[in-house]
Amino acid sequence: MINVTRRGMLRAGAAGLAFAAMTGSVAHAQTYGGTLNVGLTYEIDTMNTYSTGYLADAQHVIIEGLLAPDENAQYVPVLATEVPTIENGGIVVSEDGETMTITYKLREGVTWHDGEAFTSEDVAFTWEAVKNPEFIAESKSGTESIDSIETPDDYTVIVHYNKIVPDFASTLFTFGIMPEHLLAGADLNNHEYNELPLGTGPFMATEFARGQYVVLDRNPNYWRVAENGDQLPYMDRMVFKIIPDTNTLMTQLRSRELDMVVKTPYNQAAQVESFGGYNLMVGPLLSWAHLDFNFQNEFLADLAVRQAFAHAVNRDTLIQVQGGFPEAIKSIVVPIFEFYDDETPEYEHDIDKANAILDDADYVMGDDGIRTKDGERLSFEYVTAAGSADDENIQQILMAQLKAVGIELVPDNRAGVALREARYSGDYDLYYGRWITSADPVYSIFYGSEGFLNGQSYSSPELDVVFDTVENSIDPDVRTQAFSDLQRIVAEDLPTLPLTTNVSLITVTDRLQNFTPNPTNMTNFVDTAHWYLEAE
Repeated sequence: MINVTRRGMLRAGAAGLAFAAMTGSVAHAQTYGGTLNVGLTYEIDTMNTYSTGYLADAQHVIIEGLLAPDENAQYVPVLATEVPTIENGGIVVSEDGETMTITYKLREGVTWHDGEAFTSEDVAFTWEAVKNPEFIAESKSGTESIDSIETPDDYTVIVHYNKIVPDFASTLFTFGIMPEHLLAGADLNNHEYNELPLGTGPFMATEFARGQYVVLDRNPNYWRVAENGDQLPYMDRMVFKIIPDTNTLMTQLRSRELDMVVKTPYNQAAQVESFGGYNLMVGPLLSWAHLDFNFQNEFLADLAVRQAFAHAVNRDTLIQVQGGFPEAIKSIVVPIFEFYDDETPEYEHDIDKANAILDDADYVMGDDGIRTKDGERLSFEYVTAAGSADDENIQQILMAQLKAVGIELVPDNRAGVALREARYSGDYDLYYGRWITSADPVYSIFYGSEGFLNGQSYSSPELDVVFDTVENSIDPDVRTQAFSDLQRIVAEDLPTLPLTTNVSLITVTDRLQNFTPNPTNMTNFVDTAHWYLEAE
């Protein structure tokens, strides 16, 4: 087992994992062939990386962007030849400091899976397509900041931004480029691309059985070669099996029907070691578990009720039931980030204080142990992912902890698209989930007044101003102060209750070599070309 869990280990630990993976394969010849069967714990809604409401694990094997975060959460070039910076001239800030221009130099000789050449026109098209108001995208982040794009030749892209965008690498062109020759003039909401996307990546989408599996076959004309000159990728096929039910997932691991699970249930991790033939890898993850409050509910809009929640929750118990893997947090900025502020206010576990807050706010304890106010019980519908053992265990614990202060939580769990729709539309009182971010996270999407993942109807003009500063300044001192303000406001206003960090708990067959965990929302599958399976 490889174990990396603490906050200071993001770069050093991830680098160590990479070293372990590479040195572990030195004694073996890298071999071609084989099929890797991957268990996904969620139902894929679409194969379009810009439309999906979930992590694009399978999609990132097919689609490539100009840049990508590596195992150290550092951006590296993919379809671009280098990461633009001020130092290398790729980023030029205007004299008034209000706008900027970014120039990308593209790789030559890259082809789409159908043999057409990849060019700068594809990059410009991607911007036009995603920003199109008729296209229903999960996120259009990054499109609104661009005024125009020039393509002076096939391998040069000049992007003119209407403001300073320090997080440019974590948005639009990193998540994938779409083929202009296939999609120009098409309805992106209903095109077959959403089922079998065309990319430039190491594997090609060949079959998608909704709710069951995705089959990806080796791209024989992939543009990358290994350092030793081998044509990549090594493996013949990857199959992503959709298995939302935790018990089924573990059964298929035990029976060797799966070779890899990137979201191994915390409370069942010990079983994996007893199966034999697998390695359990614990890596850093830019992720946190949270309990969100829907402000459309008049009682949850009451700060006193949210404060009572904060004092009633015992994070130590939540950590214990998850095998001791997560860590307690008090901020939505996880401690692994440089902008984390340890001075962020926190709420200690204190049942007496929670009860006192509710008493003072005139929430009266009823004979059934549930508080009431104006004849209405403090009873809330609690939504989380159905079939997820970790999430449903947390739900049971929170139900018991809140019952101790007179608050009733009623499970209303959803799966697949139903869960996604509930999250977006605010069809819940309380929502428990886990966010995972890019290497340069944008928090306004979650808690900004216009955030597209803000299904809870929370709005804070003060916080919106802070978000604007965070997302539009390249001055490190200004950003540091803004991040501190961001964390303070969220802690004081409590639109959400950050509970624990998450770690990446990955089960892989011991035959898989050259795999290194990726801690970002680009998923562990952003760089699969070098992976190979040892012969059985």
